[in-house]
Amino acid sequence: MKTTIVTPEEARAIAREAYIYGFPLVETYKTLYKQAIDRASPEYKAPLNQLGHARSVATPDDKFVVTPNSDTPYSFAWLDLRLEPIVITMPKIESDRYYSVQLIDLYTHNFGYLGTRSFGNEGGDFLIAGPGWRGEKPAGIKAVIHCETQILYALFRTQLFNPVDLKNVHQIQDAYQVRPLSLYLGNPAPHSAPVVDWPPLADGMSESVQVFTYLNFLLQFCPTHPSEKEMMERFAKLGIGAGKPFNDRELVPESKKAIE
Repeated sequence: MKTTIVTPEEARAIAREAYIYGFPLVETYKTLYKQAIDRASPEYKAPLNQLGHARSVATPDDKFVVTPNSDTPYSFAWLDLRLEPIVITMPKIESDRYYSVQLIDLYTHNFGYLGTRSFGNEGGDFLIAGPGWRGEKPAGIKAVIHCETQILYALFRTQLFNPVDLKNVHQIQDAYQVRPLSLYLGNPAPHSAPVVDWPPLADGMSESVQVFTYLNFLLQFCPTHPSEKEMMERFAKLGIGAGKPFNDRELVPESKKAIE
């Protein structure tokens, strides 16, 4: 067995840095898995690249975020940009009603918003592109918004004025669309993306060295930003990197203990 030589002090410092860096990714994965992967989850909403809707206001039983709004019924979409961009369609609505789509990458950066405050209430088609897309803006697209990760969370909010207004909110929700760019353009779809073996959630996954197993899995959807190249080289000393199997057994015992 290969033993990696990293001093305990260095191992602890790298593990601390990698944990702070990776914690948001792993916490985001919990929501992704519950809402878009695990069909048996009570929080399941819809498969990737499809919309799911909450048809009523939030109650204390809704725990998908810490404090959900009680006057903006939610719609949900986890988007996979590996093959091609996704087009989000917003309907035109009345001027006195608020609606929005919060765009959140795997790091939890809010990298864009659609709707009232950013584009008004006229609606339109918006192209959400992954980090590797370099295409031209198609005709009919109101704006192109780039995401640094290949998977993202689109969280829709539609204002509810009063209980009898709920049917109007449902009509707006039904007019939201998420479509691959090829479908939007009426072109043949590209070949299928590689099948992902989504690791199931585990107790304590964010509070132990398990966090690095999930981090390695998620980094494959997060191309390294040039500013983080040296940081990733440090992480690699502990076997942390995109798609790698994390195995702390290859470390000397003192370094393994320092990581823990």
